[in-house]
Amino acid sequence: MLDADMKQQLKTYLGNLREPIELVASLGDDANSAKTRDLLNEIAELHDHVSASFDGDDVRKPSFIIRRASDAGKWVRFAGLPMGHEFTSLVLALLWAGGHPPKVDQEVLDQVAELEGEYDFEMYFSLSCHNCPDVVQALTLMALTNSKINATLIEGGAHKDEVDARNVMAVPAIFLNGEPFANGKMGVEEILAKLDGNASARSAAKMAEKDDFEVLVVGGGPAGAAAAIYTARKGFSTGIAAERMGGQVLDTMGIENFISTPYTEGPKLAAQLESHVREYDIDLMNLQKAEKLIPARSPGGLHEVVLENGASLKARSLVLTTGARWRNLGVPGEFEYRSRGVAYCPHCDGPLFKGKSVAVIGGGNSGVEAAIDLANIVEHVTLVEFDSQLRADEVLQKKLRSLGNVDILTSAQTTEIRGDGERVTGLVWKHRETGEERTVDLAGVFVQIGLVPNTEWLKDSGIELSKHGEIVIDDRAATNLPGIFAAGDVTTVPYKQIIVAMGEGSKAALSAFDYIIRTEPAELVAEAA
Repeated sequence: MLDADMKQQLKTYLGNLREPIELVASLGDDANSAKTRDLLNEIAELHDHVSASFDGDDVRKPSFIIRRASDAGKWVRFAGLPMGHEFTSLVLALLWAGGHPPKVDQEVLDQVAELEGEYDFEMYFSLSCHNCPDVVQALTLMALTNSKINATLIEGGAHKDEVDARNVMAVPAIFLNGEPFANGKMGVEEILAKLDGNASARSAAKMAEKDDFEVLVVGGGPAGAAAAIYTARKGFSTGIAAERMGGQVLDTMGIENFISTPYTEGPKLAAQLESHVREYDIDLMNLQKAEKLIPARSPGGLHEVVLENGASLKARSLVLTTGARWRNLGVPGEFEYRSRGVAYCPHCDGPLFKGKSVAVIGGGNSGVEAAIDLANIVEHVTLVEFDSQLRADEVLQKKLRSLGNVDILTSAQTTEIRGDGERVTGLVWKHRETGEERTVDLAGVFVQIGLVPNTEWLKDSGIELSKHGEIVIDDRAATNLPGIFAAGDVTTVPYKQIIVAMGEGSKAALSAFDYIIRTEPAELVAEAA
């Protein structure tokens, strides 16, 4: 099962085991069970702290549990082979069961250990899923920390009948005590927030004790990470309040236009952003959604950001980097096949569809530009526009119509995105005048009906917004309010790209630095008066 390089790497990792662990398998007579037996035997041969037995009686075959020999009550079960993207999850499960400490804040581990009640998690994953490992690892850590938490992690391909019976059409899919619990990427803190009803109140109480910041960054994507690093390097007390550290990057698969890095993936880049932030004395407050902004009454005063949990944070200067989200079609199949054929960024994901047929939804400038861009990469593009005519600039329309591998559908309402359970296979559209419904076979659907900036929380704040809801900034990333700056996709800056957001975040941070050193604190001004 493991080649020579993987065996050597795993042997090195197992050197970190602090105490014995047991692998207990439940096997059948099928080929996957034979592969599971081979895998567990190979692992056991690599370190004398690992033992493997094959007398398990679980109904899922093949499956196996990993547990600490000294505490059989804490275990995690893998049903199917955790290879591919999940091999790292297997390695971490072995290490954590063997006493190797996880890279998780002790406060989070304590919260997991203190959970009361019984929690029986079942989670479905696929070996090609980029978002599944985070969930697998979160549930593994929780199960190995608290004996009241059980986690069974099920590879859908090995247990197809079960997947069909439960109508699991998208992964990661989490069930708790037999009932649907959540879909999509989640970490330990997000799962805890759903389980622990007092988590929000405790978080608010903790934040109430914080000192005021010199710079508070609201948002944790590329722009927010860059801004925080720059202000921290200037010696300013800096905080980040992020609804989701990593932002939209977490939902991006292949990234091939991040200069100096030929290829990376969104979750990996997001982890690197967070790791870089943690190299500095930055107060990172994840899972914190901003709800209201109360600007300072005068230059040099403190701005206040009210969070969804009721807590407030104050700072002399703010950098707003709450990003944007892609506007959704809201049709069946869109959510299920997101990142599995449904995409929102042609610059980022277009090359992944080389030689295939795709559709672009939207006939405005962004849609037509996307279709032109994709036509140079993919085999064929079908542009689908709801209106009776395209709305893009004439020069763009002329270019589009000159391309031989593009079809244009107008008065076309997208009604469904279809797939085979793993990836997109087609799109269904209805002619708005005749009512006729047709299907287009394709591998990808690029939704280009606009971005929605995350600025709802700024209503009545006094921050100037464009007609599209973006924060209006000048060439120094300054808003219309003194001491408040903004960067990234939430602003009027053109070209919503990761690398652009990082540059804008750095610019906003430098502008915040310049503002603070040139502006006396309001209390000093009052004393002088």
